Amino acid sequence: MPTDAVLRELLVRQLDHWLPAALHRARRATLALAYAGGDATGAEEALRVVAEFADRLRGRQLTVLVLADDGTDLPARLGAAEAALPPGVAVHLVPGGPDRLPVALKAAGAAGAPLLTVADGAGPDPALLAAAASGRPAELLLVTAPGRSLRPALTGAGFPLVTEVELVPDGDGPARLLGYATGSDRGLEAVKDALWAVDEYAGVRYRDPADPQGRLLDISLDPEPGPLRRELLAELARSGPRTVTQLRRFATTSTVYRAADANRALASLLASGAVTRDPEHGRLGGDVSISAGPNAGSSA
Repeated sequence: MPTDAVLRELLVRQLDHWLPAALHRARRATLALAYAGGDATGAEEALRVVAEFADRLRGRQLTVLVLADDGTDLPARLGAAEAALPPGVAVHLVPGGPDRLPVALKAAGAAGAPLLTVADGAGPDPALLAAAASGRPAELLLVTAPGRSLRPALTGAGFPLVTEVELVPDGDGPARLLGYATGSDRGLEAVKDALWAVDEYAGVRYRDPADPQGRLLDISLDPEPGPLRRELLAELARSGPRTVTQLRRFATTSTVYRAADANRALASLLASGAVTRDPEHGRLGGDVSISAGPNAGSSA
């Protein structure tokens, strides 16, 4: 389905960010990929990315766990990609879906070292989340059915930074909810950049769960700012005046948007009179205070 293609590219882009940092930080790391009846070809793409970092893997150990409900042909499918891996990479195929992750991660000794977990088709099960959070540092990409926010469960599991977005295909295909959890500002920024940089696949758009109007957004390097404008106005209504730095942080940690998108949205809100600034003139720097303006209720 089209959402699988988007998720595969997101995984590739995130691995490009995560793997060099993990190998620089520690001598061992774990990548766990678990699929519940989904498209496990993401594992093939992941192994190809790992092979590209062969020079950085010298003297390092990377364990790759691949879990799939229907893995009968998985060894053959992964064989070519696995053959290109350097000696420091160990690939383990584990029968079963994401519910087997806690046992698999414990057996692999993943705790206490860099860990990136991808769980496609899983719910926010406490045991799964606790196992994924055992890495130092830990990052988690969780793909599930929409309907309830993943944020409370992910933060409750010990991940301080969370973002989530719905992938909505055209037609009758089911929407999917992607949650990303980490303790790294850079990791969060990398995922946000990857979300908006993936190819503009026909038939897939995003929806920000934080947007009460649920507007669908085209995948674009310059996403449509309407939902972010509403979310910034709602934040100002809840919390009172905020600096540009605080609103940029809000956009990064509480919406699907990036910090740079907050600047564009604020410029639009200022032009419409929906917000005011103090001081009134000069560069829109981080210490400029933003308040709801007289036209806040009519801006969208």
